[in-house]
This record gives sequence, C-alpha cells and structure tokens, in this order.
Amino acid sequence: MTQLKNGLRQGLRGTMTNKELMLSGQLYIAKDEELIKDNMRARRLTRLINQTTEDELDKRQQLCRELFGSAGKNIWVEAPIHADYGCNTYIGDNFFANYDCIIIDVAKVTIGDNVFLAPRVGIYTAGHPIDADVRNTLLEYGKPITIGSNVWIGGNTVINPGVTIGSNVVIGSGSVVTKDIPDNVVAVGNPCHVLRPIDDNDKKYWENEAARYRECIGI
Repeated sequence: MTQLKNGLRQGLRGTMTNKELMLSGQLYIAKDEELIKDNMRARRLTRLINQTTEDELDKRQQLCRELFGSAGKNIWVEAPIHADYGCNTYIGDNFFANYDCIIIDVAKVTIGDNVFLAPRVGIYTAGHPIDADVRNTLLEYGKPITIGSNVWIGGNTVINPGVTIGSNVVIGSGSVVTKDIPDNVVAVGNPCHVLRPIDDNDKKYWENEAARYRECIGI
C-alpha cells in the first residue's frame, strides 16, 4: 500500500510545475523559469514603489495594487517594501505597512481588514529542509500565513511559516511568532505567547482617551 501511495504521489508530481508545487506547500525549486519571471516582476514593482516620492502618492497606491494578488480600499505602504512575488499576497481594507516591510510570499499570505504593520515586520512563508543534504539541493517549501482583521503588529516582529494570527490582536514589538495566536489577545515574546486577553476594560479606557482627544481639539 505504501509503495502504491508513493507511486501515485510520484505520478502526481510528474504532472506539476514548480510553481504549482510551491503554492501547494510541497518541495519545489525556486530557480525555475516561471518563478524567476514572477520574482523579477515583483522586484520591478517594489523598486518602482520604493522610488516614488512624497508627491507621488497615487502612483504608489496604483503600483501596490499591481503588486499584490488583491488589495481592498485604503491601503498604504511606506517605502521601502520588499516581496518575493507579491501576487500571492491578498490584503483587505484599511491596510498600513510602515517602513521596511518584508513579505516572503512563496505561499499564500492573507491579511484581513484594518491591519497595521509597524516598521520592519517580516512575513515569512518560506521554509527549508532540516536535513542539510536535501537543503543543499536548493529544494524548499512554503506554508501559508493568515492574519485576521483589526490587528496591530509591533516593530521588528517576525511571522513564521504556517502561522495564523486571529482577529482583534496586538503583537508586541520584537516578537517571533511561531504558533497560531487566537482572537482577542495581546501576545508578545520569542517565541510569541499570549500575554493577556483584550477585554471591555481596554475598550472603555481607549474610548475615554478618544473622547478626551475630541474634547481637546473641539469636535
């Protein structure tokens, strides 16, 4: 039975391209004509994004929409940004990425609505075999990353392959996220762990602070 399964798997692999293997989470070789073409496209678009000036905001928005697989309303990216492919990243409404965002999207990256990334956030879907002999053949793989809605990710955070971050989450700066993070929590550390829940006390405190702000400026 094991030999039959292996044979069927080998037969399936024989019909797949490196891009298809990559997007399905299997081992693949990145030094592939189709993938190189996609990567060069991303390099060109990120270079153009990173060269835009403070007077070319509409142009930057347009280039970002061309880079990503999809993007919702009100997306904003501070240059520089870097992406392996861009086309495998799908972003919701009201997205903000501060300086030096890196997205290694060899697998699908899904980002919900109202997500803020502080400077130097890294989203890394790529992995490499633990065994050095296999790794040295340049085989690699990817695992998808999902970020929910209403998420703030602190500066210098690294999000590792296969992670899902829930909605209404704050990730503390410098965190290394290696495992899933549930909804409605503050999580911090290396490895990143849940520090505490986000509850009604947080809502009341920040609503009061927002009301004080509005009072100060007369609205």
